[in-house]
Amino acid sequence: MHDDREIVEERLRRFVDQRLGGALYRDTTPAEITAWQVPGEPVPVAEAVRQEFAPIAVGTRWGRPWGTMWLHVTGHVPDRWQGLGDDVEVELVVDPGFTGGPGFNAEALAYRPDGTVIKAISPFNTYLPVDPHRPVDLYLELAANPDVARSFGFQPTALGAPETAGEEPIYQLRQVDFALRDRTVWELTQDIAALSGLMHALPFDLPRRHEILRALERMLDTVDPDDIAGTAAAGRKQLREVLARPAYASAHNLIAVGHAHIDSAWLWPVRETIRKCARTFSNVVALMDDHPDFRFACSSAQQLAWVRDGYPELFERIRDKVAAGQFVPVGGMWVEADTNMPGGEAMARQFVAGKRFFLDEFGVDTPEVWLPDSFGYSAALPQLVRLSGSQYFLTQKISWNTTNRMPHHTFRWEGIDGTQVFTHFPPVDKYNSDLSGHDLGHAQRNYREQGAGTVSLVPFGWGDGGGGPTREMLAAAERTRSLEGSPTVTLDSPVNFFRRAEAEYPTPPVWSGELYLELHRGTYTSQARTKQGNRRSEHLLREAELWATTAAVRAGAHYPYDELERLWHLVLLQQFHDILPGSSIAWVHRDAERNYAAVAAGLEEIIADAAGALTGAGSAPLTLNAGPQPRDGVPALGIATAVPEAAPTRITERGKGFVLDNGLVRVTINGEGLITSLTDADTGRDAIAPGAVGNLLLLHRDVPNQWDAWDIDEFYRRTVTDLRDADSVDRDGDVVVVRRSFGDSTVVQRLELAPGARALEISNEIDWHERQKLLKLAFPFDVHADRSAAETQFGHVFRPTHSNTSWDFAKFEICAHRWVHVGEPGYGVAVANDSTYGHDIGRSARQGGGSTTTVRLSLLRAPLYPDPTSDQGAHTLRVSVRPGATIGDAVAEGYRINLPPRTITGGAPVEPLLRVSNPAVVVEAVKLAEDRSGDVVVRLYESTGARSTARIDVDFPHAGVEPVDLLERPVAAPTGATIDGDAITVTLRPFQVLTLRVRAASD
Repeated sequence: MHDDREIVEERLRRFVDQRLGGALYRDTTPAEITAWQVPGEPVPVAEAVRQEFAPIAVGTRWGRPWGTMWLHVTGHVPDRWQGLGDDVEVELVVDPGFTGGPGFNAEALAYRPDGTVIKAISPFNTYLPVDPHRPVDLYLELAANPDVARSFGFQPTALGAPETAGEEPIYQLRQVDFALRDRTVWELTQDIAALSGLMHALPFDLPRRHEILRALERMLDTVDPDDIAGTAAAGRKQLREVLARPAYASAHNLIAVGHAHIDSAWLWPVRETIRKCARTFSNVVALMDDHPDFRFACSSAQQLAWVRDGYPELFERIRDKVAAGQFVPVGGMWVEADTNMPGGEAMARQFVAGKRFFLDEFGVDTPEVWLPDSFGYSAALPQLVRLSGSQYFLTQKISWNTTNRMPHHTFRWEGIDGTQVFTHFPPVDKYNSDLSGHDLGHAQRNYREQGAGTVSLVPFGWGDGGGGPTREMLAAAERTRSLEGSPTVTLDSPVNFFRRAEAEYPTPPVWSGELYLELHRGTYTSQARTKQGNRRSEHLLREAELWATTAAVRAGAHYPYDELERLWHLVLLQQFHDILPGSSIAWVHRDAERNYAAVAAGLEEIIADAAGALTGAGSAPLTLNAGPQPRDGVPALGIATAVPEAAPTRITERGKGFVLDNGLVRVTINGEGLITSLTDADTGRDAIAPGAVGNLLLLHRDVPNQWDAWDIDEFYRRTVTDLRDADSVDRDGDVVVVRRSFGDSTVVQRLELAPGARALEISNEIDWHERQKLLKLAFPFDVHADRSAAETQFGHVFRPTHSNTSWDFAKFEICAHRWVHVGEPGYGVAVANDSTYGHDIGRSARQGGGSTTTVRLSLLRAPLYPDPTSDQGAHTLRVSVRPGATIGDAVAEGYRINLPPRTITGGAPVEPLLRVSNPAVVVEAVKLAEDRSGDVVVRLYESTGARSTARIDVDFPHAGVEPVDLLERPVAAPTGATIDGDAITVTLRPFQVLTLRVRAASD
């Protein structure tokens, strides 16, 4: 016998799908439309409206992939619609040919003839307001964005670059009509959606579920399918009682915050993101006009800067809504950045650039950091959040973990230095809710702090060009403000949520260390050129700021504030969490590579100008050392004549291999080009495990189950080829050159032990033409290390080398910056790199006792989606190995390989602006102040993980020194700095970041 409940539910589904939607508009009539196809890239509205538009008919196919078509829409509302009353309103309904859901589809933006923005069109937001008493005259910019996602089938696609995407139209214009919306039918639709969603979220045996079912059944009996307009009001009356029942006092409380997560580039290029932002923000401000209690959180300063520069009239409307408290800047960062791979100073500048923008443009000091979608969160972040002046942190992505479930939704997150930040992880498990009953019910059931807390946050709105929050979502919020069986929903801002949550839960649990995402581990490796561009840019920016500051102070040279800011903003943009991780289409990464080349050219010019101003004319060979440690007689942060003191390296043949010996390190390379011994003179200990070989390239099959460019799945380790065979092993002067070929690829390795060096350097020149393969470089070390140390921003993080727990096992691929270190008491080994982030480090037992700790660097991948040409071609990746190394040695080696000294000819050496007595206290940045006062700003950090004291000598006239936060504002809290005139002493806790502002001397 068929269940009565199922009969009613099926009846309801069919009524909604086949009857109710079609009754939303009582009447429609076509508008008059003409069109202009943009021949190339998008053009501004002022240019578009000057073009010659030709007639176009509904049904016409339009839009090559990534193309743009403009429609000119004109016409009058029919006379028969005049004076019909308040229960109807006139709209223009547009369907450019939607093929699916929001974000991966055609999109449109409407303009008035004067170029001002009206609002956008997207799959779930298809209307434009119309004044029925005036002629309609507007322009629509239609974007033919292809569906690169294709429901995430992860199949290779040619759509990711304009030159391969084709020319055939991909959309068909379906509708541009004036339409008469029936408000009562629309309200009935929202009533049904709220109640049906709640009903399906409730347990089967709960009386409330059956009460709702019967009310919906009565509504179905009341509404005449042949006269929905005439009976909708009566249908609503049947639902009134169940909608009026208030929520239980114990109901979970949801703070609903409007949101539209817009990836700054991903399956579309940056140029399209700019248009997506304008479309979404125009929808948001239009919705605010009708709903003054609606709040919308916008997280990326970069996106608002794009709107300011490209859509100034819309930006002024946004500014008004910010002042009204409706449009809420959040996040305090330039973009929603990846937080695993940006360097320390770059991570700090994300906050400096973002928060300064919000302060300068809106007078808002954002209290919360908003990163719902980044692929894991560095343990350095809590300190940087607090140093930026923010108090709270929000993420959502950890809900994607595939192995372990995060034990908390509200907690204090503790970073590597001990700083804590109040953190929330919304139990709704998404950042683009539609406030459906399913989402609300899931949030209530999923909340892990039951009994201790009562409130969580739910971000709602379609993202990625989907248009943001909709009027339907606000209707859902209104109906669930207090509804029996549902959590309560209150529209509010993120800061009000955080204040309420913190007040009711003052002593939440503490999570210490990184928030490691147990997914998307391939993002540490995919698109190596993008990652190399980022690493090189970060170090060039350090050099440019250091030498430009030194030149301004020592020589009175011009400091290029504007150019440095422009270049920083470009680098920060490309640290977005789908650009730097390598998970975007080919177009995005080609743009990134061009941008990095332009960044390098601009910074090299700044460095050259500053060096010339500093050293003057002359022919003396001078070395610029931008590193934080002295090198070859050149002081840290200074310019002098290099004085090499080391004996030359001896290279001798041994069988078919070679031995390199510079008196400090001895390396034995066999006839296969593999390292069989690596010994430092200080300890006499061989770092290579007995019977093992280092410098071993490993080729793995790399076919993750899904998310190709994002993921490395654990089973990759089961299929591997050791690339032992060498085509040749030769000597080229002081370098051993190893050539290998495999598949369609070749590798040339150049192994060099420089005079006076304590590390062997290996340059890997790879011509890569594999598909769905992972290339690793392995070094098995004779150390028993329970944990590894990996550099992160302003310090390092320890991770286990074993898999005792599921949390340990999940970290089978990890991120490191410039170095990793493995060791046992009294002895360790450092492996440094110039652009590699992905690593795996594990321990294995040896026959006869003891264990080997193996460091493997992930050099290259070759995923097919979303960029089927990912990483093909030539790469040069440098790695160094330092035996007998401490953590401090690892820090120094990381800077050495990433900051090679520069040799120029000039007139005279230049003393550094400051000296630091303790190498554990590292100078990360020297720059002029953001306010252009001429003050010098110095950022330092404790690098070894131990409490460290240092004396800082400032060697230029100044008017005093004071500790400041990241935004260079004075701080009152204890900082560990004692300042007495020119005597500066700092005592820093492990990994503490300290920023000092050296006031310019008055004339």
